[in-house]
Amino acid sequence: MESGIHVVLKAEELGILWGIPITNSLLMTWVVMAILFVFVFFVNRAMRLTPGSTQTVLEWGVEGGLDYMAETLEDMKLAKRFFPLLATLFFFIVAMNEFAFIPGVGSIGFFHGDEFVPLLRPPTADLNTTLALTIISVLVIEISGVVAVGFFRYAGKFINFTSPVNFVVGVIELISETARLVTFSFRLFGNIFAGEVLIAIVVLFVPYVVPVPFMLFEMFVGFVQAVIFALLTLFFIKLAVAVPHESH
Repeated sequence: MESGIHVVLKAEELGILWGIPITNSLLMTWVVMAILFVFVFFVNRAMRLTPGSTQTVLEWGVEGGLDYMAETLEDMKLAKRFFPLLATLFFFIVAMNEFAFIPGVGSIGFFHGDEFVPLLRPPTADLNTTLALTIISVLVIEISGVVAVGFFRYAGKFINFTSPVNFVVGVIELISETARLVTFSFRLFGNIFAGEVLIAIVVLFVPYVVPVPFMLFEMFVGFVQAVIFALLTLFFIKLAVAVPHESH
């Protein structure tokens, strides 16, 4: 029997529910969401007025993250407003990246003809997932800018006819904003998908001890990518809410 690696960019379809295609990456997303909901539920129930060691670590992390956001945005009120979103993005992406290393993910499935279809696939190895997260991030950035400085003043960053130089700068700014949809989504997708392929190759040729360091490295990469996604969203929010300089 000949063995090999079957690399598929598109998430495999498992079935259709109410006319909506259910892919293995979508199913894995639901599994991750369920695990996070259960985790948050029990953590919330375990909260005490006098914190234990676990609660102390969690509170330290929340306070540290909030203080960093307040320092970056130069406004604690803004930090408290955006903290839930950024924390959710971070933990959701971390969970999707790290749960990909749970035994059975990518290896348990069924055969569709001669093709093996895994039941679960890392969500961030599917461009649809990373693009959806990017759209949420970009919408928050742009809406925050409009709310902070006003629609016409914010639009003036991109459409400015006061001088040829300002017009060109505005066009460049508009292209830069649009490019975030590509850079955000492909950065996360590319790193996770490449790691998935790398580990598959290592497992195929050296299936025992050697893959472990590669898996540990990819787990670290998954964590870093979640940090980068959340921090870039924070920094772009900072730029969006900043009052633009008036042209003279």
